[in-house]
Amino acid sequence: MDAFFDQRIIGTMQNFGYLIGDPTKKVAAVVDPSFDARILQQVARENGYTIETIFNTHHHPDHIFDNERLADETGGKVAAHELSMARKDLVLHDGDIVPVGDLKVKVVHTPGHSPDSCCFVVAGRVFTGDCLFVGDCGRTDLPGSDVRAMYDSLFNKVRKMDDALVVCPGHHYGRTPTSTIGREKKTNYVLQTRSIEEFVQFMASP
Repeated sequence: MDAFFDQRIIGTMQNFGYLIGDPTKKVAAVVDPSFDARILQQVARENGYTIETIFNTHHHPDHIFDNERLADETGGKVAAHELSMARKDLVLHDGDIVPVGDLKVKVVHTPGHSPDSCCFVVAGRVFTGDCLFVGDCGRTDLPGSDVRAMYDSLFNKVRKMDDALVVCPGHHYGRTPTSTIGREKKTNYVLQTRSIEEFVQFMASP
């Protein structure tokens, strides 16, 4: 089914926050409220949507800073992977399907950037957080990062997703705000075929 969709740059780190909704039932979810999701609340209000769920792609502060305020004001439930250090009203696991109205949000656990990193697949889109950017991927040199887990996530999960899925990343670091899995497989240098050892070396090089 078609879904309502809105993408906004929030804060000084080029974070993306998202609103996705079921246009029939008029319920919506925020993906990564970042530092200040009030613009997404305003978009929801103006279009007659109730925010029921707040999905966290991972627990880094630049993605979840506004969780509590947004949850308090909207009554929305915070949904995060079981390994997340954020508040969790809904505990997510790999393969879970979470409804947003009649939309079905599939959880794909993609650790590497952080242990709890997830991608959310819904209505022809994949919200990739800091696992995959347009033209790049997230860092693997942070506390909790794991370069080998990132390789597994990128090559055994992300690369196997439907080419037509629209990539909705966690930051505006690329030449376009969105892309597709097919385009990223062709043009994103982190998704080019490598052995795991080559990938480890590649990610360690400046």
